Amino acid sequence: MIWIWVTLAVLALLALGGLFCLLPRRGERGVAQLRRFRYAHRGLHNMQRGVPENSLLAFRYAVSGGFGVEMDVRLSRDRVPVVIHDGHLQRLCGVEGFVERSTVEQLQKLRLLGTKETIPTLEDALAAVKGRVPVLLELKSYKNNVRDLCLKTTQLLERYPGEAAVISFDPRVLRWMRRNEPFLLRGQLLETRRESEGVKRFGLLARLHALLLTNVFTRPDLLLCPRQRRGAALRFCVDVLKGQEVSWTIRDQRELEAAEAAGAMVIFEGFLPRKPEAARQETATV
Repeated sequence: MIWIWVTLAVLALLALGGLFCLLPRRGERGVAQLRRFRYAHRGLHNMQRGVPENSLLAFRYAVSGGFGVEMDVRLSRDRVPVVIHDGHLQRLCGVEGFVERSTVEQLQKLRLLGTKETIPTLEDALAAVKGRVPVLLELKSYKNNVRDLCLKTTQLLERYPGEAAVISFDPRVLRWMRRNEPFLLRGQLLETRRESEGVKRFGLLARLHALLLTNVFTRPDLLLCPRQRRGAALRFCVDVLKGQEVSWTIRDQRELEAAEAAGAMVIFEGFLPRKPEAARQETATV
């Protein structure tokens, strides 16, 4: 009989330990401010109108539409944060080379997708937004530049007048933020597909990350996941532990409304969302 009680006690301890590992951070007031906005993925870009992704023009269009901005941040060879998604320059700039192996001067001579727009520095991108809407900064680490990437980014955010959160696939980024900038909101990007960027780069660590087992080290405020691939761990964190979900990348109005109805924040791309009914009624009465 004793072994039954011992077994039950061990199982209970394991369950409590797992629960502790999964806990996100809750109660940060800044999250409520972020929830007020929908977020344009890499800015409100539209190549049919000559507006490339992650460009100053895309950020200005997002601001003028009343949308928050999601942007990607990398570190140049001379340790300047720049805003660009791909590490390789071929797709966006049509040249061979890598962001992290190029100086900021070299990068800013390039044009985005054949337009007049150039690769902006994070400083210039934040200046374009001017604190008028919140920003979600996806920090894209490269090898062992996590400390410098985080440090240079947070130094710029210290002077930024608006709401901001740092998000990343790399749990090392969120761990650094928790240790060094605990009052800055942070979000964990999740992806489980084998061909995805995060799983390819971080292997087993990415899979633990996707199961939210790294929450014990990072305690994220936001949990960002593709709407179609919400795993059991994410649903438990959101439904039971009351973490804040962010759905990406939303590509039509119906999907957006379904995500918001479930309590998620949204990052959208490829269409212009309609205003919520309450906002339309308010606009009509002005």
